[in-house]
Amino acid sequence: MTANTKLQNPTAGIAFVLVGIVAISVNDMLIKFLSGSYPLHQMVFTRSIIGIGFSLALVQLEGGWQILKTDQPWLHLLRGVLIVAANLTFFTALAVMPLAEATAVFFVSPLMITLLSIPLLGEKVGPMRIGAVIVGFAGVIIMTRPWESGDDRSVNLLMYILPVVAALTYALNNVLTRLLGAKSKASAMAVYIQAAFIVVSLLFWSMAGDGQFAQGVENESLIFLLRAWVWPDGSDVWLFAGLGLNSAIIGYCLGQAYRMADAATVAPFEYVGLPLAIIWGWLIWDELPGLAGMAGIALILGSGLFVFLRERQKNRGIVSRKRVHRRY
Repeated sequence: MTANTKLQNPTAGIAFVLVGIVAISVNDMLIKFLSGSYPLHQMVFTRSIIGIGFSLALVQLEGGWQILKTDQPWLHLLRGVLIVAANLTFFTALAVMPLAEATAVFFVSPLMITLLSIPLLGEKVGPMRIGAVIVGFAGVIIMTRPWESGDDRSVNLLMYILPVVAALTYALNNVLTRLLGAKSKASAMAVYIQAAFIVVSLLFWSMAGDGQFAQGVENESLIFLLRAWVWPDGSDVWLFAGLGLNSAIIGYCLGQAYRMADAATVAPFEYVGLPLAIIWGWLIWDELPGLAGMAGIALILGSGLFVFLRERQKNRGIVSRKRVHRRY
């Protein structure tokens, strides 16, 4: 029995991805909630320090310290860089964008996977999937409303580029996960990711932790990146602890989900995150997408699900059978 066969457990994969997506939704909500008082790199550092503790405990349960050894360190490093870039760009967008809109734009990632599979994996993509990709990106254009003037916009058009960049780096990261998951345990992969976040956030702290670069800056996203570190006030300490726990849950559950099931089976369930983002935005910030926003969300959601359902109908994954699949 091959390693890939041993990992096939679609029911467990779906369960893990649902738990992971709920944790991601809570994580995004907490970061947006805290973005007006604390710098992003402080939140990333805190959640990663706490998260790596949980992940190391899981390492012990899954086989001990030896499972942290890898013969593919450069691929793990690249994967870490990509997921850090995806998180930083997306979270920076959250400081100024409605949660539902930022989340919806980010969900073009599965469509990017379809396009990336052509040059990177040599897959043939038919006209129906290409059409779905075009519809999805049309949804992004409708959501960004480029025809509106600057005075009529609540969010600068350039800010919408951030979740698009996040989706692209996330999609590239996904290509690596299934390949690495054949040899690495989910807890080990979570530790590598947490370590990457810790290193990057410490670099930010060493250069901008005193807030010197935030002086005179008016852009809220840049302020979120460059604000000085401060000790969390009162109950915010528990919110930071929640970020750490969520980080461990996300890293483990999503790594486990895409180790145990094919992307075509698991990935459609990620779209649960979109209605959750709308609910959080409505409950906490009284944000509901307008007509254009809802139309864009519907197009992105519909095109993404069509791609996955089309792949399942054709009895193949979004990527080729070379055991290179999506997702962290």
